[in-house]
Amino acid sequence: MKAVWWFRTIMMFVYLSLLLMAVGALVGFIFNSNFIYWSLAFLAISLFVCFFSYYNSKQMALKANKVRIIRREDNPRLYDMVAELAQKSGLPMPEVGISYTPVANAFATGRNPENAAVVATSGILDLLPDDELRGVLAHEMSHVRNRDILVMGIASAISIVISYVSQMAWYAAIFSRDSENRGMIMLAALAAQIVVPFAALLIQLGISRNREYLADESGARLINDPMALARALQHLERQNDATVQSYTLEDMARKDRNTPDATLNICTNRNYAHMWISNPLKKKGILESMFSTHPSTESRVARLTELAKKMGQ
Repeated sequence: MKAVWWFRTIMMFVYLSLLLMAVGALVGFIFNSNFIYWSLAFLAISLFVCFFSYYNSKQMALKANKVRIIRREDNPRLYDMVAELAQKSGLPMPEVGISYTPVANAFATGRNPENAAVVATSGILDLLPDDELRGVLAHEMSHVRNRDILVMGIASAISIVISYVSQMAWYAAIFSRDSENRGMIMLAALAAQIVVPFAALLIQLGISRNREYLADESGARLINDPMALARALQHLERQNDATVQSYTLEDMARKDRNTPDATLNICTNRNYAHMWISNPLKKKGILESMFSTHPSTESRVARLTELAKKMGQ
């Protein structure tokens, strides 16, 4: 099954790359230049952006989510669980951190297993029993082992470049001096401005959901207890729905980071929503499956339940 998830991820990256090269070719057409050179130039730009994002991903994520790196004496329960799972995974011991927010959640970050950090919120440490917390941490360690931080960093960077180049194509079309093909150029640039970034976003979100399914399966196999992770996901969804709804929009918009309400913003930052095990910004509705960074809890639990049956549990 793991090979299936990797194949789907690779195909989505192929689609993203084709989108980028198509927009680059459009810019080349507008400037009456060689299409292939423009396509390759923008592909090179995306690779540079990917590298920068990849190299700095850990520090950016820790800072944005106000994480405090801990030692064993600060929280032996959390530290020992991460150490146990790292050993079982055959991975180096990652840094362990706590983000002080009432929202129960966890995430992993770092450009590679040697530079990783596993973070839990104070909310999840208070909420989950040991077996469920171990399931959540196994999910996060699987993200590290599967190099999902790198995968999503690249996907995000390519999507950003695609949006930028699409915008560039539109402005280039506006100021184009090609009067003979102006109508066709404007139409193509308008389509690129509207459709291409939207398509890139859908592909990026699809990659994110794909990696969550893979981490669920890998984590469940790591602890040999799919239902512990399934219970944790259900527990997190119920608790976080209640926690987030207890805050008004005015509370969530406060700028003062020293107020208790401001700690909620840590887990509701859209730029990092894809990193958490449970998406704090999920929306319900028929389009949820298309526009969410995470699969629905129902579908994740169903897959974990099926995995438990296959494992004879």
